[in-house]
Amino acid sequence: MIKISPSILTADFTRLGDTLDMLIDAGVDMLHIDVMDGLFVPNISIGLPVLESINKRYDIALDVHLMIDRPHRYIENFVKAGADIISFHLEAGSDVAKTIDLIKSCGAKASLAIKPATPAKAVFEYIDMLDMVLVMSVEPGFGGQSYMPMAEGKISEIRSEAERRGADIDIQVDGGIDKTTCEYVKTAGANILVAGSAILKSDTPKLLISHMKENI
Repeated sequence: MIKISPSILTADFTRLGDTLDMLIDAGVDMLHIDVMDGLFVPNISIGLPVLESINKRYDIALDVHLMIDRPHRYIENFVKAGADIISFHLEAGSDVAKTIDLIKSCGAKASLAIKPATPAKAVFEYIDMLDMVLVMSVEPGFGGQSYMPMAEGKISEIRSEAERRGADIDIQVDGGIDKTTCEYVKTAGANILVAGSAILKSDTPKLLISHMKENI
């Protein structure tokens, strides 16, 4: 089953409530919250107060992507604020296994994210511990970037390794996902698609989301 997790990174934050109402009415499965600290990536975005506010108003899964340095320091805070899924980066300087355990002990699903330059095999040793792997198809830090096709090979490798191990994990892909590129990543084995600009700039977001959710 294909799920859609729209990023709100490129939303007009003066009208965020209206945007979230539209996305939920259009049939999205969860909301993708990008958190950046200006250290791990060269940008700063939203944090705990926005997550808490969204969680209080909306009954929908909150998919939090931590693009921050040493993310283990903030896991408990983000779960308390409403995170249902937490993705943290393998490259971010935290002990990966301990951070996965911490996320799960706090009651959230654990996801490991990798940048475009990180090989798929880097996540293999953690697959049995994870609920999800997030493959970046752009450099993390900014919305609206162009899709990197090399993500497809990594998605396929991770899906094959998960199946070999009998691990029932989700594979999420984030970056440059639109009406065309969604077909490539679904074919490769991704089942959760993060799309921001494509949906938020669409004149017919409900139709686009319906198209993206179609199985290959």
